[in-house]
Amino acid sequence: MKLSTAVSSVGRSLRKPGDLLQFYILGGAIPAITRVVLFSAVLAVGVFFWATGTIASIRTELEGIERAAPNPQQNPDAFFEWMEEVWMGIESAISPLVGTVSVLVIVAAILIAIGLTIVLSALTSAGQLSTCYARLRDERGMVAGIAGTRRFWLSMLGLYVLEVVFWILVTVFLAVGIGLMTLLSSAVLDTAVLAVPLWLLGGFLWVCSVLAIRAVFAFAPVAVVVDDTTAFGSLTNALGFIRSAPVEAIFYYVVSLIALIGFASVLSMISTIGAATIVPLITLMVVYPVLDLLKTALYGGYRDRIAPPVSIDSSLRAQFTGGIRRGMAGLGGFIRSTPGIHALVVVLGVGTFVGGWLLAAPLEGITSASISARTQDIFPPTTALEFFGNNWMVALMTAFSGVALVIPALFSIAFNGVFLGITARLEVAPLELLAFVVPHGIFEIPAIIFAGALGVHLGIAFWKAATGSIDRSAFADELERAFWVMIGIGVLLAIAGFIEGFISPFYYKPFF
Repeated sequence: MKLSTAVSSVGRSLRKPGDLLQFYILGGAIPAITRVVLFSAVLAVGVFFWATGTIASIRTELEGIERAAPNPQQNPDAFFEWMEEVWMGIESAISPLVGTVSVLVIVAAILIAIGLTIVLSALTSAGQLSTCYARLRDERGMVAGIAGTRRFWLSMLGLYVLEVVFWILVTVFLAVGIGLMTLLSSAVLDTAVLAVPLWLLGGFLWVCSVLAIRAVFAFAPVAVVVDDTTAFGSLTNALGFIRSAPVEAIFYYVVSLIALIGFASVLSMISTIGAATIVPLITLMVVYPVLDLLKTALYGGYRDRIAPPVSIDSSLRAQFTGGIRRGMAGLGGFIRSTPGIHALVVVLGVGTFVGGWLLAAPLEGITSASISARTQDIFPPTTALEFFGNNWMVALMTAFSGVALVIPALFSIAFNGVFLGITARLEVAPLELLAFVVPHGIFEIPAIIFAGALGVHLGIAFWKAATGSIDRSAFADELERAFWVMIGIGVLLAIAGFIEGFISPFYYKPFF
């Protein structure tokens, strides 16, 4: 396949985001799923502390700290000194047995979370590349992605393991080899003058080896899907592609390198102006799909198994405005069709807010929060962009993490409810906080509730698909519907972000 044809195929595939991006959002939602394990462990430790009387002991120790927490921005040295006092008080209140058990629980949770992350990454990678391959053949991406997760995830997992094994083998081989050469040269020359050059050479060889391994493994997952082969078979096929089509392979490596450098540069630039959360959102929704589509188009073209998608006649502007209208219509239809789920999410959100309010009672007088301090020195354009990027990412993760049998979506709503309850209880100026929240909150809070309800709905749909109550095509319909609902939620959050950046921090201040 010509490079121009591959690039145009990527562009055409991106013109149907509702049949492409869901598995990328699912990949981004993995931390929202695995954090349930970590926070469950923290909750278990908290219950253990309560049952053993450790919380009461900590409270007694903290009451001995006479001063409240200093502002970390205005006086960082005093804040760190205060934190050291707090930590020493907590440490003295925890017995060795309670501390040991708690550490073991947390370590076990971390190991489980790491294993779950690896497995879920293999599943989503299989779905992503299967979706890309289907879109490049002008087939329905979601149906192929669902089938691909089941068919190819073990091969993807095998590739993860193999790549790590190769890295370890190369590292050990070079370390032992350079070490022996250093000892031999020192014995022969009776000096260690060659030690530094030899280790520099070893470092250079290690970098080259790792890059060569990564170059092969970049195309191996695509070979798994396109050739329907095993992990070992995909490595052989990927090597064959690199040897037979070096121009296409180098083109992909160059594009990937440019994307990596560009990502780092943009992240650095945007971080300096305070809008860093928009970069991961763009990376998730644009960069990763583009790179996967490109390497799938190049490898699939090499295998002569790509049928470029039909070109879309409408302009990008018309498609964008049409997508916004479809998203808002989809959101309205979803709200009307799931009143019970929305009621459940509202009850959970209010209940956990009250729970957070009650949990914060022991912290009153020890620490505090101030909305005026948090909104000082903001620059409205970048602040609005930051709020939108952060809130839409949270909404996306909340909704699509619900595929894991509902629990992560409910956990996300509960976590946000508790956090808001604690923040409200510790706020030094409650009326000021209320005045800040109301203008944008009338858009933002319902949007997060809608996302939570969507997560519950997707979890139920996945359960039905897993038990055979609905078929693969019906579940694909639910995923596509969820994408457009999230577009509607994104519109609400864009409005909320604009208000939160340009209006909420300022309009009420003359009255306080």
